[in-house]
Amino acid sequence: MSAADDGAATGTEAGAAAGAMGTDRSLGQLVATATTELSALVHDEIALAKAELRQDAKRVGIGGGAIAAAGTLALFSLPVLSFAAAYGIHNLGLGLAWSFLIIGGAFLLIAALLGLLAVGRFKKVSKPEKSIASAKQTAAVLGTVKPHPRPLTGTGTADASVTRSTV
Repeated sequence: MSAADDGAATGTEAGAAAGAMGTDRSLGQLVATATTELSALVHDEIALAKAELRQDAKRVGIGGGAIAAAGTLALFSLPVLSFAAAYGIHNLGLGLAWSFLIIGGAFLLIAALLGLLAVGRFKKVSKPEKSIASAKQTAAVLGTVKPHPRPLTGTGTADASVTRSTV
C-alpha cells in the first residue's frame, strides 16, 4: 500500500476518509495514484539499470587498463627485441645481446599475462539482465491493462452543441 492509497499524501479529509473506510475513490484520485506509482516504478527501474551498468563499467575500465598496459609493454619490447636479435646474430655468443633478449622476453611474458587478465575481465561483462527482466514484466502488466468503456450517452442536443471551427 502506498502513501497515496491511505489518503495521507492528498491532505484532504475526503481522501483520508475514503482511505480509512475503504470506499471507492474518485477517478482523479485513481489517476493520481496510478501516475505516482508508475513514475516511482520507472525511477526504480532506471536506478537498477544504472547500478548494473556501473558494475560493468568498472569491469570494462579494469580490462581496458590491462589492455593498455599490455599494449604499452609490447610496444616497449619491440625495440629491445630488435636490438637483442641484431646483437645475437652478430655475436652468436652469450654476451650483451642475450641480456637484451631476456629482458624483451620478460616484457612479452608480462604483456601476455596482462592480456589474459583483460580477457578475463571482459568476459565477466554482461547485459543488465535484472533491468531487462523488470522492464519486460512492467511492459507485460501494462499491456494487459485495458481502459474501461465509457457508457454510451444519448445523441441529442448535447452533441449538437459541440461544433468545430473550420478557421
